[in-house]
Amino acid sequence: MYNASMAKLYERSFVAQLEQRLLVDRPLIQVLVGPRQVGKTTGVKQLLARYPDAAHYANADDILTTDRTWLMEQWQKALPSGKKTLLVIDEIQKVPNWSETVKSLWDKAPGALRVILLGSSSLQLQKGLSESLAGRFELIKTHQWNYEELKCAFKYSLDRYLTYGGYPGAVSFESDFDRWYGYLKDSIIEAVIGKDILLNHKVGNPALFRQAFEILCRYPAQEISYTKLLGQLQDRGNTDLVKYYIELYSGAFLVHPLEKYSAKSYLTRGSSPKILVSCPALYTMNEGPHVLNDPEKRGRIFEAVVGVRLLQLPGNLYYWREKREEVDFVYSYQGQLYAVEVKSGRRKLSRGLNAFVEKFPKASPVIITPDNFGVFSENPRNFLDAVANQQ
Repeated sequence: MYNASMAKLYERSFVAQLEQRLLVDRPLIQVLVGPRQVGKTTGVKQLLARYPDAAHYANADDILTTDRTWLMEQWQKALPSGKKTLLVIDEIQKVPNWSETVKSLWDKAPGALRVILLGSSSLQLQKGLSESLAGRFELIKTHQWNYEELKCAFKYSLDRYLTYGGYPGAVSFESDFDRWYGYLKDSIIEAVIGKDILLNHKVGNPALFRQAFEILCRYPAQEISYTKLLGQLQDRGNTDLVKYYIELYSGAFLVHPLEKYSAKSYLTRGSSPKILVSCPALYTMNEGPHVLNDPEKRGRIFEAVVGVRLLQLPGNLYYWREKREEVDFVYSYQGQLYAVEVKSGRRKLSRGLNAFVEKFPKASPVIITPDNFGVFSENPRNFLDAVANQQ
């Protein structure tokens, strides 16, 4: 049975990461970005509850009108309490010209405060950071809840995660698919598309843009050409339009495209993308609650969740294919290369792993199955390092 307090009691890993960064001398501005409804505000409030020095929390969503004067006022309220004072501004993207204002205040007295900025619109936050705050901040990316988190907080099984996983707020509606679907569509997806994207980015045909999202969610862990995607849209356009749509959905933490791995970078840039939906719930919305009854669909979504978990690590993630030989994921970090094959019972050719290692002898082959997925999901880096050390 779902209990809303369970999500509030569970502490996601980014909280400890934030705390560690803030306790050093003269930390940079900490910026928290990620999808809607995954506990960013809850996590920051958990940190505030045990922060050892003075703190001031302000939410731009709590007042009817905001301008740069409001932001300056919050900054000045925190200043008298000392340099270790923590200032948290939530929904920062709702303050006009927020990034320029923060830059001005920070540059006047670097290190005068410890600052966390966060908000519900990841696209607007990232745009402001790139425009004004270069060199002054560190970014922490949160994502939809992974298997290990939902297992700890709500006792999820793997099958339950592969069907409904991603958003803790939807847990209480799982017994009624229509309510579950309505919550995700209206409270999360439409909020992202309607508020975060369409109000702030130029999209010529909003109906086509929404249609593109539904189409992309049908292809978890599948390579698909931009031309094929374009052909499924009920409108004329070009491949640049599809690339732009995918870029916006990726920035909003909904869909992630992977490029093909190649030793030649220009071949990587020109490849067809492999689509990763950011969590199983986005696939189930389109396919229905009995999606796991189809071995092909089950295999695709399991492969996608492995890919998304790898995508959250530092480094670069690709896929690889040459003719009929393919590797599900190629992960590269600090000179180490991993060739990751995902096995879930779905019928597919498996000779690609050997072919890749023959072509790239330094690569460590990794096989992930439902049996070892729990260990992998709990700490992917440790899992990969352990595999590499055994070879």
